[in-house]
Amino acid sequence: MAAIPAYRWRLAPEGLATRRQLRARGLRPGGQDVVAQIERPRRRRGPLVAYLYSIEQALPVRPMTPAKWAALVKANQARRICPQCRNDAGYVIPVSLGMCVTCASPDERRAA
Repeated sequence: MAAIPAYRWRLAPEGLATRRQLRARGLRPGGQDVVAQIERPRRRRGPLVAYLYSIEQALPVRPMTPAKWAALVKANQARRICPQCRNDAGYVIPVSLGMCVTCASPDERRAA
């Protein structure tokens, strides 16, 4: 694999964009290879790296179909169901807890 050019933070040439920047313009990489990368230095660890794609070769974002919308709604509803008590918590269950707040702290529920 050939080495790709690396640019310092904020010094990338015009016509290149990250995935997020493409998405903000309503575009996607569309299968093209990475053209370059930018590196943002950090003090105690290695640099943050973001890959750059050509804006000219980018394709429009595919529109959401009714089936995709339905799948997204179903997935978001599943994130609200507590695996412990099987109730709809009314909010997305925190990954850090793995269950609703009520099940995570049963002592506070008894005190009330």
